[in-house]
Amino acid sequence: MERWTPNCTVATLVHHQGKFLLVEEYDKLSSTSMPVLNQPAGHVELDESLVEAAVRETLEETGWLVEVEAYLGLYINVAPNNVTYHRHCFIARPISELPDAELDEGILAAHWFTLEELDAAETAGRFRSPMVRPCFNDFLAGKSYPLTLIQDFR
Repeated sequence: MERWTPNCTVATLVHHQGKFLLVEEYDKLSSTSMPVLNQPAGHVELDESLVEAAVRETLEETGWLVEVEAYLGLYINVAPNNVTYHRHCFIARPISELPDAELDEGILAAHWFTLEELDAAETAGRFRSPMVRPCFNDFLAGKSYPLTLIQDFR
């Protein structure tokens, strides 16, 4: 019997002055050729902590260096390809933009969205997965956990 292993991913909810940083990208699993929107997110690499992965993925996908402030939550989803994702979402604040940063393949741009623009994007079906909006909802509801919640014994 094959052992089931979920994919461990991170996402970063970056906020500043009432706006949120999102990535516009193409999703290979999408049924449409339209670009989708997502928090900066990606897989954790070998020998990398969850926080290190969140900072790295945010930089690679947006060109922004961030400081992770808190843990938002764990979001679990089974994608259309039947892969299960365990998404650890973090709250971060922007430190500085690296305007000449080369973004990951498939990333079109990074954008700052207001809440109204997020609502419009959701209504238009632009979010990459069902995990995107709940992260914003939890943040707006004040959910936040200290980073010490994570015990890393590497």
